[in-house]
Amino acid sequence: MKLLLSCSYTIYYVEGVPMKLKFTKMQGCGNDYLYVNCMDGMIPEPGKISAYVSPRHLSVGSDGLICICPSDKADFRMRMFNADASEGMMCGNGSRCIAKFVYDKGLTQKNPITLETLSGIKTIAMDVADGKVVSATVDMGVPITDPSSIPMTWEKSICLDETITVTVDGAPLSLRGTGVSMGNPHFVTFVEDVATAPVEKVGRVIEHSSYFPERVNVEFVEIVDDNHVKFRVWERGSGETLACGTGACAVAYTAITLGKAGRRDQFLTVEAVGGPLQLNYRSDGHMMMKGPAVTVYEGEMEIPDNILK
Repeated sequence: MKLLLSCSYTIYYVEGVPMKLKFTKMQGCGNDYLYVNCMDGMIPEPGKISAYVSPRHLSVGSDGLICICPSDKADFRMRMFNADASEGMMCGNGSRCIAKFVYDKGLTQKNPITLETLSGIKTIAMDVADGKVVSATVDMGVPITDPSSIPMTWEKSICLDETITVTVDGAPLSLRGTGVSMGNPHFVTFVEDVATAPVEKVGRVIEHSSYFPERVNVEFVEIVDDNHVKFRVWERGSGETLACGTGACAVAYTAITLGKAGRRDQFLTVEAVGGPLQLNYRSDGHMMMKGPAVTVYEGEMEIPDNILK
C-alpha cells in the first residue's frame, strides 16, 4: 500500500494495480474536460493523468482534467490541468461545468456558489430547469492590464493595440494586439476572417515568445457587427480548442475598450467555434460571463500504474 499526499488530502492506492478513475465528461461551448469528484481525497498525479486521458482518438479525449476539491475559503475548489500536464490558473467554461456538477449531483443546494481557483474566488449563479443546471453566469473579476501582472515583457504601462514582432517560418511577423489577463494571460489580435486565420502557426509562436514568460493564450477575433464578434483560440498547453471562457472575457474587454464592438453594462455575443457566450463588461470593472454547461456522459477507466509513479 502506497500513501500519496496531494492537495492536503490523503488517498491510498495499491502500487502495481491499475487505478479505476470515475469521471464525468462535460463541456461548455465545446471546451471539454473530464471532471473528477475529489471531495473525499485528491487523486494521485493529476497532471500525468490529464496528459494520459486527453489525447483524442487515443484515449477518452479532452482539453484536460478538472478536479473538484473541498475548500476552506469557498464552497468548492477547482484544480484544472491542461492536456500537456501543466496546471492552469483558471477555466471559465470549466467553472460553469463545476457549478452544474455539484448542483446536479446534490453536493450543494446553494445558488449561487463560490469557487476557489488559483486566480481567486469566483461567484457562479446557476440557471436551473427541471432540477438541472442548464447555464451559469460567472463573475470573472476585473481584467488585469499591468504587464508585470499578466505577465508580459513590455516597457509601457499597458499593451493595448500595440505591435509585437515574432519569427514565423524564419521570417519576422509584426501584428497588433492587446495583452490582458483574466486569471490566465491572453494576447488578443483582430483579423479580417477568423476562419482562415493562422491560429496554429502563429498562435504556437506567440505562446512561446519572449513577450510572455509564462506562455500565453492567443485569440484571433473577427468583428461581425456592433454586438457580435467571433474568435478562435490557441490555448497554452492544449493547442487550439473549441472555446475558452477566460479568452472570451479577454476578447470582450479588448473589443469594448477599443470601441470595435459592444458597450459597457450590456451583453456582447462572443462566439467561439463551439458556440456563443454572453459577456457583460460592467461599469464597476467586473466581467460577467454567461453560457451553457452540458454533461456529455459518465465513465470509468483504468489508469496504468506507471502513470501514477
